[in-house]
Amino acid sequence: MSLIGILRAKRTLVPLDEAAAYARCHGDRPGEVTIVARIPRRPRYEVLATGEQLRKVFEERLDARLEDPAT
Repeated sequence: MSLIGILRAKRTLVPLDEAAAYARCHGDRPGEVTIVARIPRRPRYEVLATGEQLRKVFEERLDARLEDPAT
């Protein structure tokens, strides 16, 4: 193997966690900066039906419309 092949060693990427990424971008973190976990937001409104339930009701209404010979 030539000297150039030895010098061109393949580097692998290492995934960074949030603390390591912050340190790489901004340097050491001051003491007043902390990482906190956020709780999930509450739903804004109560969902009355799922998408699957809505799809089934829509298909039933379409089928009923096709079966009705009056229209």
